[in-house]
Amino acid sequence: MSATNGVEEVVAAAFREEWGQVVATLIRVTGDWDLAEECAQDAFAQALDRWRRDGVPRRPGAWLTTTARNRALDVLRREAVGAAKLREVAVSARDEPSYETEDGDDSGVQDDRLRLIFTCCHPALPIEARVALTLRTLAGLTTPQIARAFLVPEATMAQRLVRAKRKIRNAGIPYRVPPAHLLPERTTGVLGVIYLLFNEGYAASSGADLVRTNLCAEAIRLARVLAGLMPDEPEVLGLLALLLLHDARRHARVDAAGDLVTLEDQDRGAWDRAEVDEGAALLETALRRGRPGPYQIQAAIAACHTTAPTAAETDWADIAALYGELARLVPSAVVRLNRAVAVGMAQGVEQGLALVAELEDEGELAGYHLLPATRADLLRRGGRREEAAEAYRRALELVENDAERRFLEKRLAECRAGR
Repeated sequence: MSATNGVEEVVAAAFREEWGQVVATLIRVTGDWDLAEECAQDAFAQALDRWRRDGVPRRPGAWLTTTARNRALDVLRREAVGAAKLREVAVSARDEPSYETEDGDDSGVQDDRLRLIFTCCHPALPIEARVALTLRTLAGLTTPQIARAFLVPEATMAQRLVRAKRKIRNAGIPYRVPPAHLLPERTTGVLGVIYLLFNEGYAASSGADLVRTNLCAEAIRLARVLAGLMPDEPEVLGLLALLLLHDARRHARVDAAGDLVTLEDQDRGAWDRAEVDEGAALLETALRRGRPGPYQIQAAIAACHTTAPTAAETDWADIAALYGELARLVPSAVVRLNRAVAVGMAQGVEQGLALVAELEDEGELAGYHLLPATRADLLRRGGRREEAAEAYRRALELVENDAERRFLEKRLAECRAGR
């Protein structure tokens, strides 16, 4: 590996690890969301040149935060924003290299990233804008990546992000975790943010890697903080349980070459049993509250998988029933697609294919690679290899993650070979 490629990889890793913290800190000290993103981007661009020349700093995150903050200070000076704002930046700069803020808010929480989530999830913003804005500013996801997560055109998502930032600025929405009595009204949006953040880490929408470990870890960290803030909210506990039960299988989801390993083929001995046990315990605690919700149901589905001794012993009938209840609470086409898989496993391939056909006729999932991939898998299980091959080819036209592409190509080759 060349020195240039080595630095590029280090900077890319720093972006994944540090972007959210850098942007969150800059938003706190400048109050300007666009300026925060612009200066953060400049800092990462500078890192490519400076780290090649001077070497990688001992604390890359602190270097990036300081560089971005200095850039923001220069911009504020040129634009003559005002002495008060400049003093804020200068005082904050003296606190370097500490990441956490010293100034508290009504919640007593001193975490810029959590403050960022709650600011993005203010009830004045539409729910889709809350989630999208946080994924952009906290996780550093691009507008196309977020658009794919929401299954909407890129232009639509770009407009959403612009409107959300304008609303925060014009309405003077405060940058803080709200006091306890206001937490419930933000819960749905915050949980949605954390869930999608984890999903992008667990099954990246694009790129070379299927799993982005740092996003998974950040989502779990934020879910733990939220559970500490709202210990009596069952859906918060349900979300944390869900993330842990999924994360427990993370190391078994890809092989040494980085290729996808399906759930039924995973080495269950490689699952993190401590996370499985913690997730199951949290789910039990949440369900005892007597207020089941979507995250608790999804955690129950994950528990069916992680507690089955073998793939063959998975209780697919129970999973299909749980997906039916989830579809009632969350009338999503993606949930119905997952239910089609469970029904196909529990009741037979033809029943599952009938449900997939309904979704294809409706067209809501047009362009979503897992729709033809699901059809392909059910057809393969039913021995209809030629039809399966055609469906795999369609899925390959749509997939954007390299690991998933290699998996689909392998399945297509197996169908062609008559296996």
